[in-house]
Amino acid sequence: MKSEPRHLHLHLISDATGETLITVARAAYAQYPSVSVIEHLHAMTRSPKQVERILDDIEREPGIVLFTLVDRSIADPLEDGCRLIAVPCFSVLDPVLQVFQSYLGASREGRAGAQHALDGDYFRRIEALTFAMMHDDGQLPEELDLAEIVIIGVSRTSKTPTSIYLANRGVRTANIPIVPGVSLPAELEQVTRPLIVGLVATPDRIVQMRENRVLAFASLGNDDPYLDRAAVAAEIASTRRICARKGWPVIDVTRRSIEETATAILALHRSGEHGRRE
Repeated sequence: MKSEPRHLHLHLISDATGETLITVARAAYAQYPSVSVIEHLHAMTRSPKQVERILDDIEREPGIVLFTLVDRSIADPLEDGCRLIAVPCFSVLDPVLQVFQSYLGASREGRAGAQHALDGDYFRRIEALTFAMMHDDGQLPEELDLAEIVIIGVSRTSKTPTSIYLANRGVRTANIPIVPGVSLPAELEQVTRPLIVGLVATPDRIVQMRENRVLAFASLGNDDPYLDRAAVAAEIASTRRICARKGWPVIDVTRRSIEETATAILALHRSGEHGRRE
């Protein structure tokens, strides 16, 4: 018997339009198809009074809070309020800004919406993000030759978040799942432009990720091939064989972060090398 979808209130708080936040959030919750997500977008949040009203909304409908607020006089009251309400609250920008500050040795200006300067890079990123979402999980295979990079791999090798990360760098990226008993799209054989990269991981890592995904559901047993270590090992071996036969590079993501995987892919793309890599 299938478990009923759960509901999640997702509060997205931005000091600008919220486009970046929405894209990241949707890429994340797309990995949980059984969960019904209710988005609450609080855009153009630039005053403590607005934060007070938002906290009232969060308290009425608690859930996960994600924000992109560069002004700490606005972000701090939000984080304090969420702590009192006991809901998870996470800044999507802070980890990145901290890296910049540490590396550059300079404090940030805290300009709201500064990332939305309407230059060529901005429009390239938006176009790449749109492309990644439209070509996620094997969608629109007839357009694969429009991609700059195509990622293939079995379930839970971080294809989607890696695609989104690359798109945020302005690189049009598609991803295609490798599913036992299902042929890869014929269009993949005909592409001439994109770099095609296979992602693999150890069977133990894949099984762990899959178990985490289905933990809340009773529909899959331990004997299901999706969670069976031997079956997973066969899936990974199949990926390696496909890539070796086609001369597509392979990256093991077992001990890599999304950023590290994307960096390795970009290095291959820049070099134009299509040889096999670990």
